[in-house]
Amino acid sequence: MTKLTPAQIKVAQTSVPEWRRTGAVIRRTFVFKDFVVAMKFVSTVARLAERAWHHPDIDIRWNKVTLALSTHDAGGLTEKDFTLATQFDAAAGKF
Repeated sequence: MTKLTPAQIKVAQTSVPEWRRTGAVIRRTFVFKDFVVAMKFVSTVARLAERAWHHPDIDIRWNKVTLALSTHDAGGLTEKDFTLATQFDAAAGKF
């Protein structure tokens, strides 16, 4: 995967407007009804990440799940990060 240029990142971010960029990472916090629902979401995230062979950093705080994506092998953000972020957003909508 090739690292995106700043201009490409700006365009890609329009597809995931709730994700915030900090350096070479995009991050979003999802809020759920309770811990059980948050964990169900994390389980879904794990399945999607395994299929894509691209794994986010995950921070769980009771009903909040923060996901962070970056393509470490490429040294920054790639198309893969934004594709997976879109899939995570869609999955969250089911909870």
